[in-house]
Amino acid sequence: MRGAHAPRPVIEVSGLTKRFGEVPAVSDVSFSVKKGRVTGFLGPNGAGKSTTLRMLLGLTRPDAGTARVDGRDYRDLASPLRTVGAVLDIAGTHPRMTARSHLRTYCALAGLPGHRVDAVLTAVEAQGFTDRRIGTFSTGMRQRLSLATALLGDPRVLVLDEPSNGLDPAGIAWLRGFLRDFATEGGAVLISSHLLNDLEHSIDDVVLIERGRVSWAGALVELLATSSSLEAAFLHLTQKGAHR
Repeated sequence: MRGAHAPRPVIEVSGLTKRFGEVPAVSDVSFSVKKGRVTGFLGPNGAGKSTTLRMLLGLTRPDAGTARVDGRDYRDLASPLRTVGAVLDIAGTHPRMTARSHLRTYCALAGLPGHRVDAVLTAVEAQGFTDRRIGTFSTGMRQRLSLATALLGDPRVLVLDEPSNGLDPAGIAWLRGFLRDFATEGGAVLISSHLLNDLEHSIDDVVLIERGRVSWAGALVELLATSSSLEAAFLHLTQKGAHR
């Protein structure tokens, strides 16, 4: 259609830069996340993934650049928890609380309706350990509880930092299906991981980062057109960058 424009990305990161003292954590990072797509933010531990996500969510102030959701800084969103559901740290729960009491407390503190508790427990298939104390949970159970917490506001965007850590193969397959369904229903997902090949069948777009710099960003199919796997593509780009 003449005059039509492609929809603006849900997440836009432009020129993000952050140093901690003399250490450059993130340098001129730029990428976007689109509605209806799962975007993998991939690279080794220490590459700058978590720092970037923290800047996106207003938890760390950048030295330069911008990170916006729906065209606004996270802190300026009218209803942040109803727009973005985030999982950055699975340790932020009291070990003596049950999953249900944790979610109820979170709803009360955030002003969210209590009926969301049962909805998110069902969504992440956590009904089997709803009333167990969190201190007895496996890492996989904690991951599901963290995802349930992120879903309480019924957000349109998910930002997940290493959500597959601690999941067994069945859990990884479940997470893959969950994220695909979320995107198919019109949501946008940004998921970070250092396990490149584990996400190869879970994502539509990929952002590769190493030593705080983006080495490649675009559709997964374009990247795999020249490489046998995500890991092979990353190694090739890393070696290419080292010889510049």
